[in-house]
Amino acid sequence: MSEQHVHSIILVRHGQTDYNAARRMQGQTDIPLNAVGRWQAQQTAQTLRHLYVDAHHSRQQLIVSSDLDRAYSTAQAFADVIGVSINTDSRLREREFGEWEGLTAQQVKEQWPEDYYAWLTSAGGEVKHGAETKAEVGRRGLSALNDWSHRAGDDTDLFLFTHGSWISQTVQSLMGLSEVHPEGVSLGSIRNAHWVTLIPRQRSSQDYLWALLDFNRGPAIAESVDWNNPSAGQ
Repeated sequence: MSEQHVHSIILVRHGQTDYNAARRMQGQTDIPLNAVGRWQAQQTAQTLRHLYVDAHHSRQQLIVSSDLDRAYSTAQAFADVIGVSINTDSRLREREFGEWEGLTAQQVKEQWPEDYYAWLTSAGGEVKHGAETKAEVGRRGLSALNDWSHRAGDDTDLFLFTHGSWISQTVQSLMGLSEVHPEGVSLGSIRNAHWVTLIPRQRSSQDYLWALLDFNRGPAIAESVDWNNPSAGQ
């Protein structure tokens, strides 16, 4: 990516859904946040405001969201507390998983054992069932990142509200990790309503590298309660 002027990019995963809680593959199926997910979104919104808005009054905020409800609702929680509108971009959608969407990993294993193990070993078993390749997700992720970065100024923090696999594949593509093994897994997963922060480092007058400042960061409360079941023990 070149000629970037954005101050930083924050990639935020959506809050929990019932599919997350049941460990079902969501892909591009439009599942809304559940009660825990809405609570997570509120906690994350307040933390992001403290870190990126209250502490930096001179900076602007640009919010872009996947058009899937779970991501948009998470973005809305943040937009509401800082008074900024939301842009949507379908390129921020989660990786499509075809006929596996709605199923648990165990169900996939029972129905298609060979393809299941091919998926686990990055041999493309899921692609036979209509899933996007990881490389395809990374390419559309980079396309969106590049376009929205060019719309922002160097006084702007760009917030992209999106999905777990999208974040992993886009970061891997951005940092060149996917070139080692396009369908391999190099980064861990992102918890619900957690984020990644990227900042540009100028290499020349027209070229930038990206530094990974935070990965899987979340609100402090996520470490003091059961993030996926905050009422436990009360």
